[in-house]
Amino acid sequence: MPSSVWKGHLAFGLVSFPVHLSVAARGDSISFNQLHKGDGSRIKLVTYCQKEDKPIPRSEIVKGYEYEKDHYVVIDDEEIKKVAPKTAKVMEILEFVKGTSVDPVYLESSYYLAPEEGGEKPYALLFEAMRESGYYGVAKIAMHNREHIVILRPAKTGMMLHTMYYRSEVRAADEFHTDASVLKEKELSLARHLIESLAGEFEPEKYHDTYRANLEKMIQAKIEGHAVVETPATHIAPVIDIMEALRKSLEQKKPVQRAEAATPDAEQEQQSEPVATKKRAGQKRASRSSA
Repeated sequence: MPSSVWKGHLAFGLVSFPVHLSVAARGDSISFNQLHKGDGSRIKLVTYCQKEDKPIPRSEIVKGYEYEKDHYVVIDDEEIKKVAPKTAKVMEILEFVKGTSVDPVYLESSYYLAPEEGGEKPYALLFEAMRESGYYGVAKIAMHNREHIVILRPAKTGMMLHTMYYRSEVRAADEFHTDASVLKEKELSLARHLIESLAGEFEPEKYHDTYRANLEKMIQAKIEGHAVVETPATHIAPVIDIMEALRKSLEQKKPVQRAEAATPDAEQEQQSEPVATKKRAGQKRASRSSA
């Protein structure tokens, strides 16, 4: 189980129980070190004091807030703890909202919310009640020197917590709008058919980071002394006639579906059918001649 990033109590109404949070997802990318171009040696970042004109150890670094140009007030960790709100230890559900009403644009990071010892039963009670009702919980929690608005939701086997952006952090989208009045019913019908032809179950394991895979291959090639092979450029033709583009897209899907539907047994049956038909016809002619 991943290490906890927060421990405290979850409260709704007069019910409270101990819980902990652990990170549910984290981006994974290839990292590079900085090297000196001339000799290939590793670059070391140094913490440097401008006033004394010399490097200093990290143990001598403190937090400072610049309230005026070149004027700072020093803040230490203990002082930050003293002013932490109660949500640093207790996460209280403020209200419940329908899950369908939560716009995904507000969701930021994902965490697993699990009960601590002694909190299993009220945790299960809240999980099951939310799962049956379709409601999500809206709560506040303080961590990482910030108070977050969070969404609690029942997942497949337990509770998930998602930190959310505040309304002021989501960019206004006044210019972001769609004019559907320019569409024709035939265009919509073809678009719906194309969507249905591409429909499938959501299976995250099907998708992979091609960029990362290409980087890994390139790095291995350079280690082995091979030349780097450039990825072929993708040519995207401009769409002149949207109806024609939709029709061609559907036509490209049809052969694939037919090929998947046909099996070797079915093909053999189709090929043998005319022969059997001819044989039966010959037998009928022969019986009529003998009569």
